[in-house]
Amino acid sequence: MKLNMIYWKSDRFWIGKLVDHPEIMTQGETLEELEENMKDAYLLMVMDDVPSDYRVKEVPLTL
Repeated sequence: MKLNMIYWKSDRFWIGKLVDHPEIMTQGETLEELEENMKDAYLLMVMDDVPSDYRVKEVPLTL
């Protein structure tokens, strides 16, 4: 799985947010720290309150 992140440099930090989940936004002092913080933020938001024995299933969507 890959996350698409848009990011930019502010005066002090690198700031980023996820394209598919723009409500997930974080920062880091380096670009590498921003990437790690983004992974952590994503897992916290998506996996919050999910038990450790979860399963994953792909559900097709037809329009």
